[in-house]
Amino acid sequence: MYLQTGQISCHDTAGHIVPCTGSGQDGESRAGLPWPTPRFKTEDGMVLDRLTGLVWTRDANLARYPLMWSEALDRVARFNAARLLGHDDWCLPNRRELRSLVSHQTRRPALPKPNPFINVFAGWYWSSTTAAISPAHAWYVDMDGGRMFYGGKDQSFMLWPVRGDSRVLAATGQTRCYNALGAVLPCTGSGQDGAVRSGRSWPRPRFNIDGETIVDTLTGLGWRRVAGITDGPVAWLEAIKAVRDLNATSPSAFHWRLPNINELESLVDCDAHGPALPVGHPFAGVSEAYWSSTTSLYEPDWAWALYLDKGAIGVGQKAGRHFSVWTVADASSGSGSSRLMSGLAL
Repeated sequence: MYLQTGQISCHDTAGHIVPCTGSGQDGESRAGLPWPTPRFKTEDGMVLDRLTGLVWTRDANLARYPLMWSEALDRVARFNAARLLGHDDWCLPNRRELRSLVSHQTRRPALPKPNPFINVFAGWYWSSTTAAISPAHAWYVDMDGGRMFYGGKDQSFMLWPVRGDSRVLAATGQTRCYNALGAVLPCTGSGQDGAVRSGRSWPRPRFNIDGETIVDTLTGLGWRRVAGITDGPVAWLEAIKAVRDLNATSPSAFHWRLPNINELESLVDCDAHGPALPVGHPFAGVSEAYWSSTTSLYEPDWAWALYLDKGAIGVGQKAGRHFSVWTVADASSGSGSSRLMSGLAL
């Protein structure tokens, strides 16, 4: 289980809108959990996201100014002590919770339209998730365009509190907590992702293996065991063509596609890096970064990519041979799916 990206349009290398039929793009497949209509419900200064079950403050800038990471965690603790909007269970969102607000069909801000939020800052918001590759840094999300990267905890970014525990979003995998310098510290009372661990727990084992197909029982997605179908990095349309050619020349129980950016991100373990995959994962030939089928609506001649070495989400210009190609399929679509999906966590 994972969320649709919200993308409904398709675009060529130059960024021009093209018909989605047969394009192999995110706007055609629209894979993932569909968004309800209306998506948001507002009450008493709070907004319920009916897609995830999370509750956000309607005001996206309660702190009024940027804060360092430790200050943001402390400010949430103060909100709880004061029972902000009548509740004392507010958290700094983890990176998946923060990304769940992003729409890949919009920009400035990259939020679903319509939405009831006010005072949304077109810039970076802190998550509670430390960057495993550099624990003196934490993940943040850009509400202007939707990127996700990590910044030094001594830098100052915005705060957007959340409450609730989603039955839809998966946990990030982070189990440790760190101070601003990157040293491990006890999680109790820290308010960090490693302490709260909100989201659906990962099944054990997480991956079912059958030859060259791996099913992620957390999401129900099937991935090729060898994480690459080209000899090296390719351009975006070359990536889509490579997947189309694979389906035509190497028939299998699954219909492969280029994954959307949410499907790629679902593989990330936030306790790991180099690659940012769960410990003991069964994949081979893992590359540093991968194309998604999702166009960046901020600049439609660019497309989204997962930097798997770090776990970051960024973009690459479609015309350049920047990234590798990994294929995904709906595990329920394959003729051998019953056995592969045994133990699937829904």
